[in-house]
Amino acid sequence: MAAAESLLLVTDGRSYELAGLHALDGRGRLRLRVPDDCGLATEVALAPRGIVAALLKFTDIAPTAVRDRVRARVTLSGWLTPVGRPADAPVVDMRLDFAHAELAAGPEAITVGLDELTLASSDPLAVHEADMLTHLIDVHSDELALLARLVDARLLRGAPRVLPLAVDRYGITLRLEHTHTHHDVRLPFPTPLHHAAEAGDRVQTLLAAARACPRLDQSPLQP
Repeated sequence: MAAAESLLLVTDGRSYELAGLHALDGRGRLRLRVPDDCGLATEVALAPRGIVAALLKFTDIAPTAVRDRVRARVTLSGWLTPVGRPADAPVVDMRLDFAHAELAAGPEAITVGLDELTLASSDPLAVHEADMLTHLIDVHSDELALLARLVDARLLRGAPRVLPLAVDRYGITLRLEHTHTHHDVRLPFPTPLHHAAEAGDRVQTLLAAARACPRLDQSPLQP
């Protein structure tokens, strides 16, 4: 949610594309800052007690050119409440009070507890992930091929293309693309990281483990 670049907000009357206009505060609450001439600002201003029921739909899209780039969808429902207008900008700040949260990262959606959602912290790599993964492909394709040594050889058979799909505090996920299907494999870090600055050391640990693996007798992987 902290780094999502796709956000659709739906009220009883309209829908709004609000990518880049949201943030999470230190208490895990979702905030919106919208132009004061936006239809949503008007809708909230005219609503009884200034509260509007809303549905927010986040889509997590892989930053790399993998097949099927949608990695997850998050749906939040709740009530929007205006919390102020900064004196130096023509905007309206709003807060979403959660009522229900749902996560779909596969064929089925799961409900996320509201306490769990509020207490969760943003992943330290969330805002850096896109740059890290594209840099790995563009500049370090040799290291990407090296990381593939950590994947079970049986999964690599018939997968001419291996791309990084995701990286977070727990590890790197590679997507193995076969002719008609794909397979995602997680390469876990030895320990979860707490700060983005720790990512380099964690990746180097994976690369060291990969160098210790025997080379696979197979065609070169295409990044």
